Amino acid sequence: MKGCLTIAAVIAILAVGTQAGEIKLHEWPCQFVFVEISSIPVVMDVGFWVKIKDQDKLRIKLVQDEGDIHRFKGCTDMIVESNFNLTLSCSISKTGTIDGNYSCSVDPSNVNAGTTVVKVCATLTDAKLSGQPGGSKDVQVATVKIKVRPQ
Repeated sequence: MKGCLTIAAVIAILAVGTQAGEIKLHEWPCQFVFVEISSIPVVMDVGFWVKIKDQDKLRIKLVQDEGDIHRFKGCTDMIVESNFNLTLSCSISKTGTIDGNYSCSVDPSNVNAGTTVVKVCATLTDAKLSGQPGGSKDVQVATVKIKVRPQ
């Protein structure tokens, strides 16, 4: 009977030994890590950027000045965003619908980088009102063009 127990013990040890001695190499015994060996600067040129917000909604409505039937003035607020200090100017061109002397202005004309509200105004003097029938509404009589340059 002792012999049977010895054989059973040897078989059990061999069975356990085979499972315990099996090695699967799915994991390495150490960990490979990245080591920094160089650093490279990244550079770029930053260009000039300027934007007039909601420019499609802007318009100047000329209204008659008090006391003079041939003088009209109107203004609008324009939001200017930029990444540089700039100088604004304007020019005005008449459509020919109403003849007269047209002028425009911007205030302030010098704008710092960031967001600034600029008032744009148009003036018509010596208006020849016979160019359109009375009662006409929202007739485009001129176009103001905004110009910009770095300071």
